[in-house]
Amino acid sequence: MADYREAPLATQPKTLDPNEYFHVSTKMRQAENQRAALRANLKLQYQTQLNNPHRRELIEDPALTRWVHARGNSYPNFRPTFKTSLLGAMFGVVPLVFFYYVFKTDRDAREKQIQDGTLKRKFSLSS
Repeated sequence: MADYREAPLATQPKTLDPNEYFHVSTKMRQAENQRAALRANLKLQYQTQLNNPHRRELIEDPALTRWVHARGNSYPNFRPTFKTSLLGAMFGVVPLVFFYYVFKTDRDAREKQIQDGTLKRKFSLSS
């Protein structure tokens, strides 16, 4: 940690700040240890439920439930911005206009060739 140098455009992380890392009060250290113990206890309970060979019920993992809910319901967290509007137009409207233009010009060119009599039909069903 002594040889760590800060990057010119980035701030130093809190975990590498010597005042934050070494001079932590006993209350803060105790609270951190209590949180770590609680996390370890929850992890142990979940793993014992998961590895129980005689289990019949479904194991509820609240973190997994929150994650699945957040993945499935993204619309409550959606914020319309200029970037999202531009991306929506780019992927929603621009392809429709592009394909309309391509098919319309191809059809008009073919129609003009048919009217001029210069179109050679490769697959003629009438002859």
